[in-house]
Amino acid sequence: MARYVDMHPVDPQPRLVGQVVAALRDGALVAYPTDSGYALGCRLGQHDGTERIRQIRRLDSGHHFTLVCADFAQLGQLVRLDNSAFRAIKASTPGPYTFILPATQEVPRRLAHPKKKTVGVRIPDSAVVQAILRELGEPLLSSTLILPGSDAPLTDGWQVKEELDHVVDVVVDGGEVVAEPTTVVDWSEGFPEVVRVGAGDPSRFE
Repeated sequence: MARYVDMHPVDPQPRLVGQVVAALRDGALVAYPTDSGYALGCRLGQHDGTERIRQIRRLDSGHHFTLVCADFAQLGQLVRLDNSAFRAIKASTPGPYTFILPATQEVPRRLAHPKKKTVGVRIPDSAVVQAILRELGEPLLSSTLILPGSDAPLTDGWQVKEELDHVVDVVVDGGEVVAEPTTVVDWSEGFPEVVRVGAGDPSRFE
C-alpha cells in the first residue's frame, strides 16, 4: 500500500518534503503533482523504478523518459545546447514544456533514446516539485502519469492513490492540478519542432 503524503501546494512542509526525499533515496517510486498533471518519478540510478514506470504505463523501449530538473544549471549538465536552444529554453522555463535534446555522458545510456541518443528534460513551475528537487539535490527520472487507454494525465491525489495504491510506494497530494500534459519540443536536430501541443504555448517555438 502506497504512503499518502498531503502536501501544501504553495508552501510545502519541509518535514513532508524530507519524508518523500528519504523514500526516493531508498529506491521508492513516487507519484507526484506537477504543473501539467501527475507524474511518476524515481532517482536516475533506480533501474527497478524505470521498469516499474514502463509496466504501469505499458511503454515500449523507444519511449522518451523525462529528466525533471530544479533549474537551468542542472538541465545543462544533462543535454547539449547550442546558443539558440539555450536562449529559447531558458526564456520559457520553468513551465509546462518538455524539450528533447542530445544527451550528455551524465545521462545513463539506458535512459536515452536507443537510436537517437536523446532525452527529454523539463523544469516544472511547481512549488512541490521544486521543494523535492532542491532537497534531493539531483534530477528525477519521470514520466507523465497517463494510464493505458487514457489521453490525459491523472490530476487528483486521491484518485492516484486509488488507481495505483499497490504499484507505487508514495503518493504526494499537492492539490488538484491541470489535466493537460506538457508541450513537447524536439530540438535534437538543431531547430525546434513541436511534436505534442499541450499546456505550454507552442507558438514561441513554431
